[in-house]
Amino acid sequence: MNVAELQLQQHLKKHGFSMTSPRYVVFAALEDREALTMAELVTACGGQLDRATVYRTITLFEQLGIVQRLQIGWKYKIELADSFSHHHHHLNCTKCGRVIPLSEDEELEKRLHELADMYRFKDSDHQIEIRGICRQCQLQASVDNQALDT
Repeated sequence: MNVAELQLQQHLKKHGFSMTSPRYVVFAALEDREALTMAELVTACGGQLDRATVYRTITLFEQLGIVQRLQIGWKYKIELADSFSHHHHHLNCTKCGRVIPLSEDEELEKRLHELADMYRFKDSDHQIEIRGICRQCQLQASVDNQALDT
């Protein structure tokens, strides 16, 4: 078992739950990956779990703060919470739904804490999303526009 899996086991135990095979499979499917839709997560579980089990496990994981949802329009993706992964922010493509994780920026983090302090707000966590169009979709739109011009 790696460090994150041991941390998961301890977190579950602290909240009165045990590490079960389905919980392990779902956690492993999310570990070291970009955010996944529920359909992608079911597929990433490699046929070991049915859809209902994945949904029940994610519901529990959300309640315990193990995973977090990334809202993308009216849809969402799931990823491990910062306590089980490294802290990062996201670029979300509004055209294809791709989520691009951004590496942590110490200056940005410092400024966010300063802003909270300025408003006498005790911050516990945060998440930043920048929505727009990814490079691949921009290129595809350019190709599509050129085709219309000919």
